Amino acid sequence: MSLRLMLLAGFLFLYGPIAILVTMSFNASRLVTVWGGFSTKWYAALWSNEAMLNAAQVSFSAAALSAALATLLGLLAAVALARFGAFVSRALFFGAVHAPLVLPEVVLGLGLLSLFVALGAPRGFVTLVIAHTTFTMCFTTVALLAALRGCDPALEEAAMDLGAPPVQAFALVALPQIAPALISAFLLAFTLSLDDLVIASFATGPGATTLPMRIYSQVRLGVTPEVNAISTLLLAAVAVALALSALVTRRARE
Repeated sequence: MSLRLMLLAGFLFLYGPIAILVTMSFNASRLVTVWGGFSTKWYAALWSNEAMLNAAQVSFSAAALSAALATLLGLLAAVALARFGAFVSRALFFGAVHAPLVLPEVVLGLGLLSLFVALGAPRGFVTLVIAHTTFTMCFTTVALLAALRGCDPALEEAAMDLGAPPVQAFALVALPQIAPALISAFLLAFTLSLDDLVIASFATGPGATTLPMRIYSQVRLGVTPEVNAISTLLLAAVAVALALSALVTRRARE
């Protein structure tokens, strides 16, 4: 009984604030601490908030593009680590790919900012995509490397014995086997990019404000029901992405 109570207390601690946020997004009162009845007017009010909509567009566009690039680069890195054996700079390459996993986001963001300033690159949407691709590529590499190590190389060797070039053998034999991992890696990178605040603060400029940055700037002036509403929608988007990833992985195992 005590274990169940501890488990319940843990769930309440983790998900209680989220439940309160979602509930207050349907609050008719402008005061977020006073319940004034059920209403969806704050969701309707979001459609007239151009700053919030523009920030959402930037966030979703950057997340989709950076996730696609991170998945592609992560696949290439995973292939190099899983198929090319012990090449000369393998240890250095492995460390460089996995460095963002252990680096604090502030350090990574400051390093990217220094790079953009040194190159004279104007900060905006392009630098935001580059930064998020750099940040999320390590996660896609880890997921795809594990999937590739689970594939039997003998199947690709058999395809090459039958006359298929190495690239064609990989595309026809290995890629279908790791397709669920590819989708999961893309959704993971998409979620991380959509949720990021620290790195985006260093990498982007005034013309490409992301949704987390917009929400943070408004929260500093006080929590409004519109912030609760957009936060609830953001949570729903992340939940859908994670649910799709879990569904794809489950079907692949079946």
